[in-house]
Amino acid sequence: MRSADRPRRILVTGGAGFIGSHLVDAFLAQGHQVAVLDDLSSGERQLVADPARFYEGDVTDAAFVERVFAEFAPEVVNHHAAQMNVRRSVADPTFDARVNILGSLVMLDACVRHRTGRFIFASSGGAVYGEQSRFPADEAQPTQPVSPYGVSKLAVEKYLYAWQQIHGLPFAALRYANVYGPRQNPFGEAGVVAIFAHRLLAKQEPVINGDGLQTRDYIYVGDVVAANLAALDGPEAVVVNIGTGIESSVVDIYHGVAAAVGWGGREQHGPAKPGEQRRSVIDPVHAWEHWGWRPQILLEEGLKRTIRYFRHARASAGQGGRIRGESF
Repeated sequence: MRSADRPRRILVTGGAGFIGSHLVDAFLAQGHQVAVLDDLSSGERQLVADPARFYEGDVTDAAFVERVFAEFAPEVVNHHAAQMNVRRSVADPTFDARVNILGSLVMLDACVRHRTGRFIFASSGGAVYGEQSRFPADEAQPTQPVSPYGVSKLAVEKYLYAWQQIHGLPFAALRYANVYGPRQNPFGEAGVVAIFAHRLLAKQEPVINGDGLQTRDYIYVGDVVAANLAALDGPEAVVVNIGTGIESSVVDIYHGVAAAVGWGGREQHGPAKPGEQRRSVIDPVHAWEHWGWRPQILLEEGLKRTIRYFRHARASAGQGGRIRGESF
């Protein structure tokens, strides 16, 4: 039996959030025992499937984390808990570092004490590279983050390598492109697909920042989940891009969402956001080499699935409501 087929105890930090809750569903579907650690600062308890154990608390609280490890004894930690707001990281870099760096170190230290077998880390393919010099960027692209958030993600990658060298802790760091899909928060600073879907379904015209020609690599959450499942096994110290290698502009996303919801209004543009990265797209070829993973959901199909979720959420829970809904 391959180890990926063997039931394991998996602790998902941030498991009440957008990506984390989908991961919990997928791990449970594979027969794993799952626990969720989440402080619910941005996640929602209702997104956590009932078979999973739930621990409400902060990853920076070492005593709390120690109790979770002592009780659940995870064989794998999937670390998605984070401060994700880039603007907040600029305004309050100390808070960003406390959550993203110190919180990760608390988790890593607990893994060493309890002999956890693998650490899977959600990094950022957009933030750690900064302004790219080639497109798409592979993992050899220089890392020049331009926000404290990007610095914190890169710092944790470096700690992971050090912990692997010092303590023998196997790890995989997944540098995500722009993830979208069901359950994403439409009220955050990021998540343009969710924001556009929510507003257009409510017949509220969204505002596009600047000319809307800034590009990103949009990857569907189901493909991200598949990458995390693949990362349960394989090489012991890898940093890989999880994206599509395809650039799409904000205007492209707007028109794709508008077409899917039947919106006929004109684009509305506002001022550009100062310092916003102009282009970001990453090459996922190494994920194929390590795990045989490649993205399966094209943007048009992913937008349809996402809009179907938000349409159902509005009908079931009122405007702005979010439900567990379909996994993918």
